[in-house]
Amino acid sequence: MSLLLSIETSTLGCSVALHEQRKLLHSVETQVPQSASAQLAVMIQKVLNESRKKPAELKGVVVAAGPGSYTGLRIGVATAKGLCYALEIPLISINTLELLAYQFINSKKIEPGSSLLCPMLDARRMEVYTMLMGSELTIIRPTEAKVIDGTCYIDLLENNSVYFFGDGAAKCQEFIKHPNAHFVSDIIPLARYLGEMGFVKWTKNLVEDIASFEPFYLKDFLIRKPISA
Repeated sequence: MSLLLSIETSTLGCSVALHEQRKLLHSVETQVPQSASAQLAVMIQKVLNESRKKPAELKGVVVAAGPGSYTGLRIGVATAKGLCYALEIPLISINTLELLAYQFINSKKIEPGSSLLCPMLDARRMEVYTMLMGSELTIIRPTEAKVIDGTCYIDLLENNSVYFFGDGAAKCQEFIKHPNAHFVSDIIPLARYLGEMGFVKWTKNLVEDIASFEPFYLKDFLIRKPISA
């Protein structure tokens, strides 16, 4: 049986889930900012206890690989790798933007017909992490960091409905005014969906090298020195 633990820490909050044969056994989540460092280990123990499972029964760990919060990703991936090392089980990673798109499709908020999906994660100021996908989750434009202005996506919006979602989409709404642009506000990455995607990769043995795997930060983390008076 495929007992998989899923860890999602890409944004402000974090979530953990346990799946067996793709079926959700239990999940916990919090949207309290910067809660991963204090709550993640407790949440992992809780989903195991509530499901009456032991760590030794795990067959793999699925982690959201990013892009997203530098600190959150670092904590989530480090925890996942630690469990995989200790239990000698595989590590499976999922791009966070692909996770958002998968959740959006499953939310059934998309109109019938051919539409484009544009998941967005906040990268501060007017920049977002984003990608462009078809309604069948085929990748049209790969993951990138993009500065949003009034000219963005004009070429695509002329002939396509484009759905924008994720915590980076809200700040783009005032710039992207085309009638073919649709904004959905309540899609956040969650471990309960991460485990479903991870199961597919687990069955195909699409796993990571635990020693070399790093989160998909996309941009370098910069520590800015305060300006002297």
